[in-house]
Amino acid sequence: MFITRKHISRRTVLRGVGAALALPLLDSMVPAQTPLARTAANPKTRFTGIFVPHGAAPGWWVPEAGGPGEPKAPPGSTRFEYPMIFKPLEPFREQTVILSGLWSKSAEPPPGQSGADHWVAAAFLCANKPKKTTGADICDGTTIDQMIAQKIGQDSLLPSLQLALEDPGANSSNCGEGYSCTYSNTISWATPTQPLPMELDPQVAFERLFGAGGTAAERAARREQDRSILDSVTKSLARFKKGLGAGDRSRLDEYETDIRELERRLEIAKKAVGTVSTEGVVIPAGVPESFDEHVKLHFDLQTLAFQADITRVATVLYARDLTARSYPESGVNGGFHGLSHHAENPDTIARYAKVNQYHVKCLAYFVDKLSKTPDGDGTLLDHSLILYGSNMGDSNQHLHYDVPHLLIGGASGQIKGDRHLAYPSKTVPSGNLLLSILDLYGIHQDSIGDSTGRLTGLV
Repeated sequence: MFITRKHISRRTVLRGVGAALALPLLDSMVPAQTPLARTAANPKTRFTGIFVPHGAAPGWWVPEAGGPGEPKAPPGSTRFEYPMIFKPLEPFREQTVILSGLWSKSAEPPPGQSGADHWVAAAFLCANKPKKTTGADICDGTTIDQMIAQKIGQDSLLPSLQLALEDPGANSSNCGEGYSCTYSNTISWATPTQPLPMELDPQVAFERLFGAGGTAAERAARREQDRSILDSVTKSLARFKKGLGAGDRSRLDEYETDIRELERRLEIAKKAVGTVSTEGVVIPAGVPESFDEHVKLHFDLQTLAFQADITRVATVLYARDLTARSYPESGVNGGFHGLSHHAENPDTIARYAKVNQYHVKCLAYFVDKLSKTPDGDGTLLDHSLILYGSNMGDSNQHLHYDVPHLLIGGASGQIKGDRHLAYPSKTVPSGNLLLSILDLYGIHQDSIGDSTGRLTGLV
């Protein structure tokens, strides 16, 4: 229970010229002597869906021993060791569930057809096989992020946020095998025929979150003058702080500091002129040349958006299929897709595992940020659920069973972590996972995509 002297609306927004500053949850937003769960400030479970193509290095990501929540495992099973690829998440194992054995049937070619599995990232969050077409008659399925946004995002400023880390159409080979590039350009679909664009430029995403108000010319002028959005609300923010307690003022000060630091980094990124890597990867002007900085900017934006309740739902496309991008921060040279075709060479598999681990390390950065951000009676991590996964198992053979997935976050007390749920190979479709996630958001339906039921042992 929070006890405060006054009640401020959770929907309070401070507006300036070309700026709209939503606020983090403050003690003053909770009516005095009222349990948090009975107020408008009761935290909603945020959702983030993250897709990474090309599976994971075989032998480097499945725990050797099942955890206490593993289906059919006796109570008190031996605590498992964290595998190399997921090691960066070990500090958060109490809120992490590793799922092995799932079958991404929706990424396999339809019966009697060839191809498809390098063009169907869109199936990740809907478990539907996309219609084979290169025309305007694309069709897949409504993705769970959009179902969740319809349920919990309609009273937030932005129902959902879609982010990408690779320029659509520029960093991969041309789409082929009869499938539209749309299926690999986005993982978020509002309806079976309405794909949503993924935003590559963190500055554009920032403006969507904080740049509302005023005219387009006024917003452009603010950016050209290198003025912070906070400069537009200085007076109203000072007046607002006068009526707050010391704790709320301190929280707002930290929030302002985070925004100014993010704007500083965005200003550096804005000066990037665009490059083409030795692998032919195009990095557009205004986008950080470093993947490491790019992904951290996107995750910092999400954290601020979740903290201020600007949005509760986000998706992130780490890379597009067939990408030639390399990740020098991983300590490995070589294109992502090329390394995934390891030809069973142990040295190549080990190098590929380092790339996989680096991707998880970037995820751990986001998880750490959420874990350190207060939110009502817990943290943002307590009140979030992150789905991280791929649609391939062993990418060298284009196998779509034994596919890696992670669930991270407390989901507002609905998920118990520190578990490895191992399912029988080629038995449980990934649609079962999606159906179970929808249940956590109060969305109960009979099926989604290729699902055959709920996941056993998850909740």
